[in-house]
Amino acid sequence: MNNMQWLDEVKFNEQGLIPAIAQHHHTGRILMVAWMNREALALTAEKKQAVYFSRSRQKLWHKGEESGHFQTVHEIRLDCDADVIVLQIEQHGGIACHTGRESCFYRKLTENGWEIVDAQLKDPSEIYHNTASSNPHTLAMSASNAQAESVEVLDYLGKMMIERKAADPESSYVAKLYHKGLNKILEKVGEESVETIIAAKDFASHASEDNKNDLIYEVADLWFHSIVMLGYFDIDPQIVLNELARRQGLSGLVEKANRAAH
Repeated sequence: MNNMQWLDEVKFNEQGLIPAIAQHHHTGRILMVAWMNREALALTAEKKQAVYFSRSRQKLWHKGEESGHFQTVHEIRLDCDADVIVLQIEQHGGIACHTGRESCFYRKLTENGWEIVDAQLKDPSEIYHNTASSNPHTLAMSASNAQAESVEVLDYLGKMMIERKAADPESSYVAKLYHKGLNKILEKVGEESVETIIAAKDFASHASEDNKNDLIYEVADLWFHSIVMLGYFDIDPQIVLNELARRQGLSGLVEKANRAAH
């Protein structure tokens, strides 16, 4: 998006911020609320991944930058007063809240007061470093659980592909890809491959933090669309991980991590 004039229509507050609501693009559920400054909103529109502004750290915060729980943005809307943003997103990993739940809005007002009505999908201690508590929206993955986490993400994505193949094409980006057929899916894999190569070349010629992040984003896109392709053939991505482990003589470790993830 080269023309940035649209940003001038957004009413940021005195601190240069605007609240952003992240909503599941398929179910419509509100997953979280955060803040964006002008740069965060511009990056979100450009990268099609949610980038927020952390008031506590006074810096940009790419959702999922350490955990892999990225938010793919399918649509950005602005309200009538131009002072609230709504993002239609797909939450990778299925967890948006620092408590290990799908949504930050997991408490419901009842006759007994606020009651927790959503199950915890994962123990926060398995997601966060101890130092992450000062920034509750940063999903920091513990290195000791990295292997189990990678298996869990693959399992989640594999199951998601099965679900999306049978879904209404208008219900999600992946469902639409499956509806368009194999050629469209392969086209996306090709596009992401080229973009990954370009990002790698840019990072090699100028090792900046921005170029590093671009490379990470493009590789994530390439892996994701490769998993979509596998789903077309009903191939579980875990099988590919098993093959990589077999080549390196690590099959036993992956089997152990797989058990831990379930």
